[in-house]
Parts: sequence; structure tokens; C-alpha cells
Amino acid sequence: MSKKIKVKTTLVEMDGDEMTRVMWQMVKEKLLFPYLDMDIDYYDLHVKHRDDTDDQVTFDAARAIQKYGVGIKCATITPNEDRVKEYSLKKAWRSPNGTIRALLDGTVFRKPILVTNIKPAVFSWKKPITIGRHAYGDVYNNFEFKIPQAGKAEIVFTPRDGSTPQNIPVFDFPSAGVIQVNHNLEKSILSFARACFTYALSEKIDLWFSTKDTISKIYDAGFREIFDVEFEKNWKDKFKNNGIEYFFTLIDDAVARIMKSEGGMLWALKNYDGDVMSDMIASACGSLAMMTSVLVSPNGWYEYEAAHGTVQKHYYKHLKGEETSSNSMALIFAWSGGLRKRGELDSTPEVINFADKLEKAALGTVEGGTMTGDLLALADKKSSNKKVNTQGFIDTIAENLSKKLHA
Repeated sequence: MSKKIKVKTTLVEMDGDEMTRVMWQMVKEKLLFPYLDMDIDYYDLHVKHRDDTDDQVTFDAARAIQKYGVGIKCATITPNEDRVKEYSLKKAWRSPNGTIRALLDGTVFRKPILVTNIKPAVFSWKKPITIGRHAYGDVYNNFEFKIPQAGKAEIVFTPRDGSTPQNIPVFDFPSAGVIQVNHNLEKSILSFARACFTYALSEKIDLWFSTKDTISKIYDAGFREIFDVEFEKNWKDKFKNNGIEYFFTLIDDAVARIMKSEGGMLWALKNYDGDVMSDMIASACGSLAMMTSVLVSPNGWYEYEAAHGTVQKHYYKHLKGEETSSNSMALIFAWSGGLRKRGELDSTPEVINFADKLEKAALGTVEGGTMTGDLLALADKKSSNKKVNTQGFIDTIAENLSKKLHA
């Protein structure tokens, strides 16, 4: 292509950690920069830079998404004690994903990337299962405390209207222990419900919602009540007219049903449940690198990211100069998803077309038999199948993309 495609509005880019950071740079240099003229508002979310800025860079990135509307994020480290030592961090900072999601609110939709030559591990699955994950609260923005000795734990609620505070007993600890307090907002849960109903209707697919309200009779039951009221009030007739349904079931029952279904539904889950189940769906469909992820905010903000981690083991091999075969599909689809949304918001069909061709080039590479090691073990056995290294996979996609753009 002689002239680059202009992306009209600034994109927010959030760089990441370890092997995904290495692949992120390859994707930009080989698949994006040769064809796109982009204004990028760049934020380095490398764990050491987050530490150097006392995590201010994460908050700045979220506010940039609020300003420009679309962000694209690489995978990042959520440090534990081992990571604090490894990178000499000041503290174990919160999950950057959790911080960004708390500021943007909304719902994370995760959908497996399916290719024709890899069959799901669950034989009954014929259609993709989309996870709708509530992106606020739960363990990602909780309060935790290590109980040092025997004693009583209480929660104090102090109303802002000046009325009498309430002391609610939690547990009388007979010895040392731990305590965790989760919270949520009715406003955020309602936004989650509306986002899920909207998505299911737009895709013409059934919506399942599951919690454990038989055990959690206030927290989980509150989610169910908000979903039920919203459906009856605003969505029941629309779903019926489009031949789709909404139903609630306990999460353990939903898991059992999912394993025997043919797929093709949107499965709405709380934050932690959605995190776990989306990884299960991705792995069963081939690899954790075969999953798209987008945060949709009720304020019209979008954040596209890889649904997997930073590929730590491959990164250590990379540092030793050893060959790796890391799958960059989810990183590529984060960029294609963000570019497509940017094109839709800007009314620039040429950007949308580029995103479509980028995805087709990536899918065609795998379906043509060239793939990374994680997929080769799962693909239909053909003599033409070929395992390539990390860079070789992206190079082949680049060749296929060039052919599509010049066709």
C-alpha cells in the first residue's frame, strides 16, 4: 500500500510486561505501523514503571480512555510477594486491570477465537460461548486484613445523613485468621445487567445469568433481583420477539449445563466467576491466547485487551536467548477490536476494513497450518502443519495481511 490509512482519533495504548510486551512490539512494527497513520497516547504499564510512579500511570491511562473513548491494553503483571522481590517493588500493587475497570465501570465481554482446524475440547460445543463479566468490585477491589490474634471483627456503617451508625458483627475469631470484605454498587450491577441484555439482543443469542444466591442471600441475591427486575421491565418482549431467552440458574448448575450444551450463548457472571470461567472457555477452545476481551462502559468507553497473562515462562526463555513459540492471537485481536471500534465511532470504513483483514490474515495463518506450539498439539493432524517460533508466526501473518491489502 502506497498511502497509509489514517486513524482519525487518538488511540490510548497501554504497554505491558514480559513476553507479551515483546510480542506487542512485534505486532505494532510488523502488522500496524506499515499500514496505519495513528496518533497514540502511550502509557507504560510495565510493573516497574507502575512502581516508580506509585501506580499513578495506571490511573492516568484510565482517564485517557475516558477522554478518547478507546484504549488497547497489553497483558500486565499483578504482583504477589515473589514479584515484589523479583522487581524490587515498593509494594504489591493492585491489579492494573482491576484499577482501570473500577474507574471505567462496565462489563467485560470475552469470546473465544475459533479456527476451523481446532475442535473444542468439549465435543458438544459447536458455537462460541461468550462470557459477560461484571468489571467492578468483588476480590479485585476488596478490603483484606490479617487477624493477628483472637478477637471480634465488626463492620461499621456510618450513614452520610448523620443518622446513627450501625455496628454489624462479622466473626468472633478464636485465634489468628484472615478476613476479606467485598463490596458492590447497585448502579454498577444495573449497568452490568443492561450491557448483557443489550449484547445478547444485538447478537440474537440467549443470555444465562448465574450466581450462588442460595448461599449468598444478600450479595448474590441482589444481583439476581436487579437482573430479574430489569428484564421484566425493559427486555422481556424484545427477547420474545427475537426468539431468544433469558434465564437464571445457580452457578454450579450452569457449569453442568454449559458442559453439555452446544454453546452459542452469553453467560453473564460476577467479576471473579467471569475471570475463572473465561479462562476455562478459552483453554477448552484451544489456548488462553485464543480469547478476545473488551470492557464496555455505560459511558461509551471501550478497552480492548488480551485475556491472558504475561507468558512468564516464555519470557525467561527469551531472556536466555532460547527460542520461544508464543501465541500472539489475543494481542492481535485486541488491536483489531480497538481499531474496528475506533473506525465505527469515527465513521471511517477504511479502518474497519483494515481490522477485518488483519483478523482474517491471523485466522487464515492458523487454518493454513502455520501455528505456534500451543495450537499445533490441538490442531487436526495434517502433514502441512508447521510449528513456528514467536516471530515466525507474526511474520507469516504479516505476509498474509500484505496479500489481502494488496489484492
